Amino acid sequence: MQRIGILGGTFDPIHYGHLVIAEEARWTLGLAQIYVVPAAQQPFKQGQQRANPAQRMEMVERACAGNSALVPSDVELRRTPPSYTIDTLQDFRNRLGDSATIWFIVGGDALESLPHWHAAAEIISLARLAAVGRPGSAPDLTWLDAALPGLANSTDRVTGPQLDISSTALRRRVAAGQPIRYQVPEAVLTYIVEQRLYQT
Repeated sequence: MQRIGILGGTFDPIHYGHLVIAEEARWTLGLAQIYVVPAAQQPFKQGQQRANPAQRMEMVERACAGNSALVPSDVELRRTPPSYTIDTLQDFRNRLGDSATIWFIVGGDALESLPHWHAAAEIISLARLAAVGRPGSAPDLTWLDAALPGLANSTDRVTGPQLDISSTALRRRVAAGQPIRYQVPEAVLTYIVEQRLYQT
């Protein structure tokens, strides 16, 4: 029985907060691999991306290098946007078959909005949810289960380090000429500098 995780996001840029979430979910749930999937265009973040899809994919590949458990995937970049989670989960389910157990890794803040996602009921039928605590976020599973029946039974909580790092804040720091070293992997920082990303 394969135990697989999927961590999606804009990753603009990917940072240590994302990687800590992935590692904590891998360890807590005994996952063999976690696919790290940059979105072509998230429905709730249209027009907010700063780096283009190829640049964000490159940063994900650099961030995952050296950890065989983290597998960069361009599955959403190969589809016409917007990027819907249900399509990604269906793609992995078709590829891995019914013998795999799939966890969709989601931050507590994103979990609160999940009942409003496209085909939300189908999402929890295709995968379990790994809800990772985020600073300042404590989702009420009772309320969420009332909004989306079955969500609570499909959710596993993952606790661990909560790094208060956000891609939005990192972009602002770069634009202001402030350092972001030690908040992103060194290879990602080098790429941001080389490509002059996020500068005004």
